[in-house]
Parts: sequence; C-alpha cells; structure tokens
Amino acid sequence: MRGVYPPASLPRTERLYWATVIELDGHLTPQDAEAIILAGTPIALAPSVRAKVGASHRALLAILGRGEPVYGINTGFGALSTVRIPEPDLARLQRNIVLSHATGVGAPLPDPLVRGMLLFRLNSFLQGASGVRPELVDLLVGLLNAGVHPIVPEQGSVGSSGDLVPLAHLALPLLGEGRARLHGEELPGAEALRRAGLAPLPELAPKEGLALLNGTSYMLASLFLSWTMGWRAFQAGLSCAALSFQALRGRTEALDARIHAARPHPGQVQVASWLRELLAGSALTDSPNEDVQDPYSLRCLPQLLGPVVETLWAVEGRLRVEMNAATDNPLLLPEGGGTALAGGNFHGEILAFAAEWLGIALAELGASCERRLAVLLTSEGRGLPPFLSPEPGTSSGLMLLQYTAAALAAENKVLAHPAAVDSIPTSGGKEDHNAMGATSAWKTGRIAENVLSQVALEGVAARWAVALAGEEDLSPASRPLYAVLAELVPPPGEDRYVGDAIGRVRHAIQEGRLNPT
Repeated sequence: MRGVYPPASLPRTERLYWATVIELDGHLTPQDAEAIILAGTPIALAPSVRAKVGASHRALLAILGRGEPVYGINTGFGALSTVRIPEPDLARLQRNIVLSHATGVGAPLPDPLVRGMLLFRLNSFLQGASGVRPELVDLLVGLLNAGVHPIVPEQGSVGSSGDLVPLAHLALPLLGEGRARLHGEELPGAEALRRAGLAPLPELAPKEGLALLNGTSYMLASLFLSWTMGWRAFQAGLSCAALSFQALRGRTEALDARIHAARPHPGQVQVASWLRELLAGSALTDSPNEDVQDPYSLRCLPQLLGPVVETLWAVEGRLRVEMNAATDNPLLLPEGGGTALAGGNFHGEILAFAAEWLGIALAELGASCERRLAVLLTSEGRGLPPFLSPEPGTSSGLMLLQYTAAALAAENKVLAHPAAVDSIPTSGGKEDHNAMGATSAWKTGRIAENVLSQVALEGVAARWAVALAGEEDLSPASRPLYAVLAELVPPPGEDRYVGDAIGRVRHAIQEGRLNPT
C-alpha cells in the first residue's frame, strides 16, 4: 500500500528490527519510536545531543549564579510561584515536586505506554532546552535499555502544565522511590534499578524535578500507540473490506478513477486506488446479483475510508512535531550567557485535538466494518446463505458477530464525545485553562482497541463468505490475505465456538499480518 505508514518497501520484521541500536540525535522518527517502544530496540545517544544537553545545563548554572528569579528553579510552583526558594533548598524543592505530585489513581499503564513516556521525555531533553544534566538523560537511557518500567497509574493528568501526575510516578524510581516492573516482575523502584545494574540519582539538580514532570509525554505516548494501532486496523480493515466486496459481488464502477478525479480529496483518491489494486482480476466482482446498486458500506468505501486515512496522515504530522519538541517550562538556552524563557509548551491542546480527530476517524472505521458485516450476514440475494450458515435454522452461523460489533460501535459513539472542549482550572486558578488531553488520548486508545476487534469480526465473516462465494475466484492481490484468514478461522460449517478464531485474527491484525503489500 503505497503512501501508508509504516513504509511498504521493507518486510514487516525488517521495519521493526532494521537496526540493533538506534542512535538518538534529537530527531526521532515514528519508525524509530515504534521500534524502541514496541520491539525494545536498544538506544544510544549521539555525541551532538550530549553536548546540547550540557550547554543547556551550564546556561541554568549561569542564571543561578546571577541570582535571577526563575520559575520552578528558585521559586515555588503553580500558584506558589511568588515564593522565593533559598539556595540551600533548591535540591529539596525538586525532590519534593516529584513526591508531592505523584497522586495518580487507577490501573497501571501497560509497559509499551510507559516505554513511550520514557522515550518521549528523554527526546524532549535532547532538544537542549531543559537545563537537565547529562547524568539524568543517561539514566533514562538505562531504564529503556534495561526494560525498567515505572508503575504509572492511568488517571490524574489534566493535560496542561504537562502530564504532571503520571510523569511524577514515572520519575519516582529515578529517586529510588515508587515501584517498577522489570521482566514482568513488580519491584520497589530502587530494587528494580539495582537488579538492572543502575543506581538512582543521589539528588536532583535545580530544574530537574520540574523538567521530568512538566511535559506532554503521557498524552503523546498514548496518542502515538493509538495512531500506530489505528494504522494497523486501517490496513487490515481495507484488506477485509476487499474480501467482503468480492464475496458480496460488489460493483467496481464506484471505484472508477474518473469518479474520484471529480472530487479529488487525497484520501478518497488514494483509497479508491488501493481498492482497484486489491480487486483487479477478481472473478467475483461485477457478477450478476439482484441489486444494481451496492450499499454505501461498499459503494462509498473511498468516501468512507478516505477521511480516515487523511486523519491518520494529519495526526502523524502532529506526532512528528511533538516527539521532537521541548515541552517543559521554563526553557534554558545557552544564548546571551544563559537565557530562561517562561512559556507554555507543556499545554496539551494540540494533542487533545489530534486525539479527538483520531478517535472519531477510528470509530467510523469500526462502524463501517459493522455495516459490511451486517450485509455479509443478510445478503441472500447475492448468493450467500442467511448468517453465512450452511444449514440456516439448525445453525445460527455467524449471526452474533454483528451483535458484538454493534456493541463496540455503541461504546465508540460514547467515547468519541470530545473531552477537549472541557476545562477545569487547577492550582488555585493560576492554571485556568487545561487541555484535558490525557482524557482525549485515553478515550482514543480505547476506541483503537475496539476497532481492532471490529476489523477482526469482519475478517472472520469475510473468511466464511469468500469460502461460500468461491475462493478460487478471488483477485490475485487478495489471495494472500485470505490465506492468512483461512489459517486462523475454520471453514464454514455447523455452529462451533469461534471466540478463539476472533482472538487469533485480532492478534494477526496487531502484528500487521493482514496488511496489503
């Protein structure tokens, strides 16, 4: 599939394991992030970024040497920013912010999300504007390479001033506090570091506690994983749609390039092109059936899925910017003998919006799967038995797949309601407009999980429908996709338990095994 991330020029395994070590130079790509977060590829730091980090820290020291008041370095935090902190208490100030802000609740975040938080916090520091020491970035590298994953509760961030609460939990093991997982075992933070051959920092230097907490890494990691799963769901969804289209003897006239040239939205044009490639040479499409016009879920596939792929493209652009941005406050720059700039790069509004866009797009992808699934189960006029049952009545066939898909669609409708339009002030009103982006990202993650299941449900039904319609008549491009489904799903027959088959297809989608080539 040209134009789809991950790039189709390399086999799936090579795209994830193309390097034994990824050297971070402050310019992280989605491909590298996927390899580090999901495949555990080790990392190293380029000498150039170590120099940038050191220069920013020296700028901080120069500012302190001049006795200038700088927010969060020698002042209190939030509404306490008017309180000046004496020099002997600067290290205690940074430790205290980590301890006091770790107030999250809820289930622990999964390890891949925590890895994403560690990676994106680290890469933000590598922009050379956070004032932290090289020793701190080295410890973050050590945690990622050793597989030490701090225990981070999923609830507590309001998406502004950074993801303060979850990032505080992320930082606790750096101080020898909190808890962490190592090789699946939950341990006290200090013990996890010890077993990994690492040591907590004796103390935090000025700004380091604030820098660890004052960023968008939770929202970003959550959105990145949803976007990654969204691409896999989209690619598999397109594959399953092509199989359903053939089993239902769809009319390819609706994919004619001239139709889409007349309304040339890039995603619509691209989806139509991909479908023409996937359906070329099929002996099932355009064959006689009772209906001279297909349902929208077939006829309007480019118009339905085109906006989804355009949203995936748009969100990728936001991710590329954010994962290579300095998102804490204040920024510490070497220029002018050391300059501190107070601002609001920690505010998660752009990520909140991107998460809402993605959630809506993925919910619609899942809804289209549910509709095609319903058509597959009720298309006797297109040569398929009711509910794809070879013995309707005695056997219910795959009737209940649509129930589950509908239940997920109903849940997605609720989850697609935007959190980003809300705001609850914090810190005594100093932080008077919060993005709620963590909630937006959490909702989108749940939607992405549901859509993976909806695509899998259509895939199971498409496997039976193609077998009943005539698998020997499939298009050449779709035969490998059908072969994967045929390995995972038993052929049509008397009623049986299909829960395991649904799970196998869902796992194959997550692995990228149903992606068109």
